[in-house]
Amino acid sequence: MSASGGTKAIVAALGANLAIAAAKFVAFAFSGSSSMLAEGVHSLADSGNQGLLLLGGKQAKRAATPEHPFGYGRERYIYGFLVSIVLFTIGGVFALYEGYEKIKHPHDLEAWYWPVGVLLFAIIAEGFSFRTAVKESNETRGKLTWAQFVRRAKAPELPVVLLEDLGALVGLVLALGGVGLSLLTGDGIWDGIGTMCIGALLVLIALVLAAETKSLLLGEAADVDQVAKIRAAVVDGETVTGLIHMRTLHLGPEELLVAAKIAVQHDDSAADVARAIDAAEARIRAAVPIARVIYLEPDILRTSAA
Repeated sequence: MSASGGTKAIVAALGANLAIAAAKFVAFAFSGSSSMLAEGVHSLADSGNQGLLLLGGKQAKRAATPEHPFGYGRERYIYGFLVSIVLFTIGGVFALYEGYEKIKHPHDLEAWYWPVGVLLFAIIAEGFSFRTAVKESNETRGKLTWAQFVRRAKAPELPVVLLEDLGALVGLVLALGGVGLSLLTGDGIWDGIGTMCIGALLVLIALVLAAETKSLLLGEAADVDQVAKIRAAVVDGETVTGLIHMRTLHLGPEELLVAAKIAVQHDDSAADVARAIDAAEARIRAAVPIARVIYLEPDILRTSAA
């Protein structure tokens, strides 16, 4: 994922969520709908999440230091993990609590046209944000399914925005259903049930995001196709006769570390081996441009050891 593409999707989501949050709180003030309150907090939390993603992207661009010689690329993963925590606590848990209170102490909705109007406006705004995220994601996901894209993406921003917007759209439909059933039946308990469903949905999305960003924080290897390209680029069949073993690690979404032990001829001179290593590094970077940190160790391949 390009940095510009991710930023565009984040900014679109941020603008939509700020406008929607303001509208939802106004609707709650006039109607007393707990679904509106939960949805308002949800949109406010989402706005904060987009702020965290933008901050993480900025922090990740800092230059490497002696204390952090591989740079700060993983800051994007840290802020992505923080987003999942915020979504779980402020969004999901609050909605579950508010829904429980509404079910326990239901009351009739006042000025029902406020929540209905705001929900319709919010669905349109969130749809625009979701469309932007889908468009940006399609430029990078290739032939991957959406589930595979969320699982395998090394840049956390687009999967986070996609899941947030999807959760927001489904949550808005649930809120509209809760408000509608409360109006049709005259029983405010349906508003609380809709709020509980919103909370459960947000908790589920937060857990998925937490699992994925945790994997990135622990350190993920390059994709299978990238590993295949690196393996093919290392060996030239002359000085580098084989690849003994290799490890790859993402230092950030767009920076890859490659460490490998390569096989060379037993009678090659030190100068020949040095030139072979330089040439192999150049081939690797040409095949996989994000392979920016490369360590190659020459060794003699023995049949018994192999």
